[in-house]
Amino acid sequence: MIDFNIDNYLRISWQDVLLVCISTFIIVLFCKHFFWDKLLAFVAKRQALIQENIDASKHLREQALEEKKQYDAQIASAGSKANAIIEQAKRDAQAQKNEIIDSAKNQAENISRAAQEEIERDKLKAQKEMKDAICDVAITAASQILESEIDANKQKDILDKLIDQAGEGKW
Repeated sequence: MIDFNIDNYLRISWQDVLLVCISTFIIVLFCKHFFWDKLLAFVAKRQALIQENIDASKHLREQALEEKKQYDAQIASAGSKANAIIEQAKRDAQAQKNEIIDSAKNQAENISRAAQEEIERDKLKAQKEMKDAICDVAITAASQILESEIDANKQKDILDKLIDQAGEGKW
């Protein structure tokens, strides 16, 4: 049978360690010569890309915060503008209401004044008509009385006096 001894496989010798160190050193020198600059360039490029993404995200965040502040200010400004517009509309409505009320009062006063003037004219007209009627009755009565007693010349003098008195308003 085969003689198998585990110690033969697990043994560590100084020659093996020396060979591994030398081969590792040669591999490192080979990689350093051909790949190290490319590896460092790749790592630096990757690091720069990551830093650029971080800076861009910070910048975008700052822009977003600034825009948010602007929008908040616009919203507040819009609210205050809306309140100002509402207040102006209330003032305009109140002014229009006062103007309508004043106009209605003026129209009522004009109508009242016109009615008073009309009443005064009718009153004066009625007084004139009454004076004329009284004058006619007085003249008729006087003429009937005088017909029997006075001649035409005296009658004319009396009528002229009555007319003059009526014109002066002594009645």
